[in-house]
Amino acid sequence: MTAADRSKGELESLRREAWTRLLHLTSGHASKADVAALKDWCAQSPRHAEVFAQVSGRWRVVGAAMENVAQTGRPMRAGANASARAPIGRRAFLVGALGASAAGAAIMITRPPMGLWPSLGEFAADYRTATGERRHVALDERASLDMNTRTTLNVRAASSGGDQIELIRGEAAFATRSKPVEVLAGNGRAWADDAQFSVRRNGSDICVTCLDGLVHVQQEGRSATLQKTQQVIYDDRNLGPVQNVDPIIVTAWREGELLFQNERLARVIEEVNRYRPGRIILVNDALGQRRFTAQFKLDRLEVVITQLKATFGARVVSLPGGVVLVS
Repeated sequence: MTAADRSKGELESLRREAWTRLLHLTSGHASKADVAALKDWCAQSPRHAEVFAQVSGRWRVVGAAMENVAQTGRPMRAGANASARAPIGRRAFLVGALGASAAGAAIMITRPPMGLWPSLGEFAADYRTATGERRHVALDERASLDMNTRTTLNVRAASSGGDQIELIRGEAAFATRSKPVEVLAGNGRAWADDAQFSVRRNGSDICVTCLDGLVHVQQEGRSATLQKTQQVIYDDRNLGPVQNVDPIIVTAWREGELLFQNERLARVIEEVNRYRPGRIILVNDALGQRRFTAQFKLDRLEVVITQLKATFGARVVSLPGGVVLVS
């Protein structure tokens, strides 16, 4: 065997190992140790980093196809790059979302595009749920929490003798009886010692809903006290007004359902995207303003696309990785 043959064989071995590691990272079953191992693997040599960049570069091909369809509402024209039009599996699509360079890949692990996999910080959290997963956590006999899909949080003992939860991402419902429970999210917090309430973190917006009892909310010196069926939303800059809501709609996910009452279609699609692999992308702004009333089972979300076609006459284009364009 020549030196060139050995070099080629080593390169192929590195590529296979890079794919194996990245596929596992995006499978939803990776651990903090797996993330650390991937970083160490990339740092072994410039060649390791280069192979990682080549493998992750698949995103540029799939991303171009997505952008073309999203902007024109049409599939790629005949004569376009054949590799961009060739079907690829969901896991390959997810792996492709890692950047096209070693530096870019590190950024992608820290801030994943479209939330397709957990960030590095989320891997280090105490509790995490995958897409479509729900989880019950008993803190002790007096306090518990239910985690919704794609939720990440940390739990630690508070100086008051209660529990302090850091909500990094997602949504959780809390129940406490004669025990302080404090939830930190963004630059605010919610706390109660005998209540049921939910906290949802969607980007910079944090929504707190009181389901029973009294819940106190504080954000940068501003404060509000919520009673049963009341809700408040805050972000990095402001604490919004207290509003009355229907708790059945807010907590329907705990019963395995999604309920929408005269909701904008854009908001419906945004919510459905939290519970299914891939992503539904609305490319028609006017359609997104249409109102929609519906009830979906979380384990049967494939009917959403069918209903969009039947109710609105929407045009649907399916792409690899569970990506669906609606216009």
